[in-house]
Amino acid sequence: MADLFSGGAVGAVMGELLKGAIATINKGREFHPTLESNIETLNSLAPLVEEMKRYNEMLDRPIAEIGRLESRIRDGQQLVNKCSKFSLWRALSFPYYQGKLRSKDEALKRHLSIQATAENKRDLMEVVFSVRKILEILLNKEGIGDYPGGYELRGLRGAPEEPECMGMDEPLSKLRSDLLKDGVSVMVLTGLGGSGKSTLAKKICWDAQVRDKFGGNIFFVTVSRTPNLKTIVETLIEYCGCRVPDFQSDEDAINRLGILLRRVGKNPILLVLDDVWPSSEALIEKFKIQIPDYKILVTSRVAFPRFGTPCQLDRLDHDHAVALFCHFAQPNDGGSYKPDQNLVDEIVRGCRGSPLALKVTAGSLCGQPFEVWQNMKERLQSQPILAPLLCRLQQSLDILEKKFSIEEKVCFMDLGLFPEDQRIPVAVLIDMWTELYNLDEDGKNAMTIVHDLTTRNLINVIVRRKVANDADMYYNNHFVMLHDLLRELAIHQSKEEPFEQRERLIIDLNGDNRPEWWVGKNQQGSIGRMFSFFLGMLVGQKQLRVAARILSISTDETFTSDWCDMQPDEAEVLILNLHSNRYSLPDFTEKMSKLKALIVTNYGFHRSEINKFELLGSLSNLKRIRLEKVSVPSLCMLKNLRKLSLRMCNTRQAFESGSIQISDAMPNLVEISMDYCNDLVKLPDGLCSITPLKKLSITNCHKLSALPQDIAKLENLEVLRLCSCSALIEMPDSVEGLNKLSCLDISDCVSLTKLPADIGELTKLEKLYLKGCSKLNELPYCVVNFGNLKHSICVICDEETAALWENFPPIPKLKIEISQVEINLNWLSGVHS
Repeated sequence: MADLFSGGAVGAVMGELLKGAIATINKGREFHPTLESNIETLNSLAPLVEEMKRYNEMLDRPIAEIGRLESRIRDGQQLVNKCSKFSLWRALSFPYYQGKLRSKDEALKRHLSIQATAENKRDLMEVVFSVRKILEILLNKEGIGDYPGGYELRGLRGAPEEPECMGMDEPLSKLRSDLLKDGVSVMVLTGLGGSGKSTLAKKICWDAQVRDKFGGNIFFVTVSRTPNLKTIVETLIEYCGCRVPDFQSDEDAINRLGILLRRVGKNPILLVLDDVWPSSEALIEKFKIQIPDYKILVTSRVAFPRFGTPCQLDRLDHDHAVALFCHFAQPNDGGSYKPDQNLVDEIVRGCRGSPLALKVTAGSLCGQPFEVWQNMKERLQSQPILAPLLCRLQQSLDILEKKFSIEEKVCFMDLGLFPEDQRIPVAVLIDMWTELYNLDEDGKNAMTIVHDLTTRNLINVIVRRKVANDADMYYNNHFVMLHDLLRELAIHQSKEEPFEQRERLIIDLNGDNRPEWWVGKNQQGSIGRMFSFFLGMLVGQKQLRVAARILSISTDETFTSDWCDMQPDEAEVLILNLHSNRYSLPDFTEKMSKLKALIVTNYGFHRSEINKFELLGSLSNLKRIRLEKVSVPSLCMLKNLRKLSLRMCNTRQAFESGSIQISDAMPNLVEISMDYCNDLVKLPDGLCSITPLKKLSITNCHKLSALPQDIAKLENLEVLRLCSCSALIEMPDSVEGLNKLSCLDISDCVSLTKLPADIGELTKLEKLYLKGCSKLNELPYCVVNFGNLKHSICVICDEETAALWENFPPIPKLKIEISQVEINLNWLSGVHS
């Protein structure tokens, strides 16, 4: 007991008591600041809570969550009201209530910082979900998401036919394995230019195991050097069979694509982005949409390491390179020169394992004599080891031959006039080469050159849909594709001459970027324009003179129509490649007095409205105009025009609203071609008065329901092609008056119920296409008159229509040719409604 009250123990106890007393005093001193802090917090929260309650009722939200917050605030207010009434005589209770105030304040803050934050995040997610539902409803109203077969697409979308793929079994196997794995959403297939990246990507899309996994949800899009995100999304939506809306921004386009892919995504999805350039890495990110089993395959010359370990395509080893070379170099005739193995090995080594160089070199040597092979070996061996691939490809270009008084190398160089990775219509090449090099108008000579370039593996020819025999020389569905490196080679060849002396002038205008020599009126500034005006009055304005025979100008969607005041006096062909919804012809067009062919192609998704078309009225040498995916403006006087080609154009403004009839504006037309002009309901007024007309081709115009009764006035018409005009119900009987008609094509006119009663009176008819006329149940009896013809007549039809001819006695010189049904629908790619 004595020890208990000893000095040391008492000191320790008293020390603890003193510490407690000091702490209590401090709490008492903090009572008023804590009280004031509580009052401030509650006063600021009170009106916000009342607003939240009001919105909660308006939105018909559960009251429990807001009720919990309101209860905490109410408890805090009661405590604050109680403590606010304390006077100094209650000072001993300050520490106790200060603790309660702090506890209430901390609990309220904890609720606001944790639970309320979580609830807000949950509410935001609900809002996003609701907005997405609203967008889906709106998109469904617009036609997005409504396509045959529910949510499952059928068939590969966007890729050409399955390519040959030799010597790539190992990378093909690795790529297949990666695509079939779970996990990684972006895979990069990388390698040097010409190493076979695109070929391998196309091949994997046709792989049986890949197709088993992804079904019809395989999309193939070529991105290229200057991609347009909205155009890519528009293409993907069209692949889904949906109506494409107008996007307000890139973000809007991606959001709508995400909604659509989620609907499609009941099965796994594979998106191939082919030919992605280094500057487009951010574009890949935009297509990364959070969807289960959604994979993106990127082909690029760069590896993009942020997306993981790429699949690297290396050069072919010697054995695989020899196998690939021999596959393309050995002719099938058995009589051509066959080189010894040493010569083959030397040439293959000179190609440095590049599949493109091997393929092109082999094509250039196929069927050639020993001297050409030996010359190629020496050319390749003379190249430095580190010489670029273009130099090796150049050797095959230099041995091209001369055809029809024109070097094939010159024709190859013309292919660089068109945008990268775009199909080049063979009909365009025929128009150009006919005027530039005096080839025949039917295209026979031009197609000979195209076939030769194809045999040499310099180009590929795609036939979207074969609707006529080769002998008809109808090439509207034939297109040329050119590898990027070969296009670069063609452009490089065109730029070897000094600027002022170039045969071809290729100009790319993107946004406000201009070549160094380009000075537009808007770039001079007000003082500069004023000075140029007065200087021009005094000494004559000095204009940029262009000596080129061919002028190709490509503009993007941001181009401002600030044209340079050039003087292309020698230009005979003008090619305008555009991407915008509105476009004005250059002012210098009216000065192009030697212009013979105008080719305007809109590569954007929606049709472009063309302005200043009247500038063409002064060009007396203009013979051919081809417009694609534009709204055709009002007609102007083009007295010497011989051929008018319209593809995927809106024609109503020109043909129905214009003040000039086509027969007055273009009285000397020899050929008219209209393809996929979906607003064409009837042929233009006055067309039947164009008596020089020899060819009239109206194809895939699905609203055309009738032909004019006076069509017999086309007394020189030789070819009438109306295939795939699905709304055409009947043809006028006056057709029998077309005395020079040799070819009549009404194939796939699915609504046509009968033929003209006197069709047998067409005494010059040689070919009659009736394939796919499913509602044609009988033939007029006058078809027996075909037996009186002095020449043979060929009817090309399906088995059902062939059976209708069995109801008549045998008709001499009549040949029935059964056409094979075409199943492949890849030709539909890129045809926008």
